Amino acid sequence: MRRASRSLAPIGLLVVALLGCAVLPARAQTPAASSSEDWVKRLAGLETAPDLDVAALRQQVTERVKSRADAQPIKRPLVAPQLLKLPQLVADIQFDADAAVVRPESYRVLGRIADTLTHPSMLGYKFLIVGHTVSTGRRDINLSLSQRRADVIREVLVNTFKINPKRLLSLGLGEEQLLDATRPAAPANQRVHLMTVGSAIEANPPAVAPATVAPAKAGTQKPKR
Repeated sequence: MRRASRSLAPIGLLVVALLGCAVLPARAQTPAASSSEDWVKRLAGLETAPDLDVAALRQQVTERVKSRADAQPIKRPLVAPQLLKLPQLVADIQFDADAAVVRPESYRVLGRIADTLTHPSMLGYKFLIVGHTVSTGRRDINLSLSQRRADVIREVLVNTFKINPKRLLSLGLGEEQLLDATRPAAPANQRVHLMTVGSAIEANPPAVAPATVAPAKAGTQKPKR
């Protein structure tokens, strides 16, 4: 019996090592930030607002999907490479399968996003919510699903967490900009990006100038006190 236990020990270590390797990709997709302060640092640093037309970009993605260009995901070029240059973070938000319904356990993440967006240093900025999907199923359905999910996140932040709607834009990219193009069906590709895209409103609006008092007309007297 002792010999058998000794012979099984190396196998047990190998199984543990393999399990540890399997966990690494999932951890790599989880933001290292542990607080809204850390997320503020990730979203800070926008030097120049990009020339970004979200409506035009959405139309560009739609046309590419309809034309069936770049059919193979592994060979598909990035549809919006300019987005990668923006300050951003990846949020692990879970949805119901094939639906734009945020799962209850993800509301804590949305609350942290709201805390980040209402940080004093972030109040003057607007942000883009970008939804992505894995490359399984129909390409056009994935695009529609990613847009609906990005829209839902925006709605929750506005209606539940009271974020100014003028500060939030949404865009779905479907499977057109995979994080891991070598594994199109990998869960890492189904993610949500939050990006800083420019100034939205003034953090400190100018003070209202005091009203000027009209000069008294000639011949009028001030009342006695």
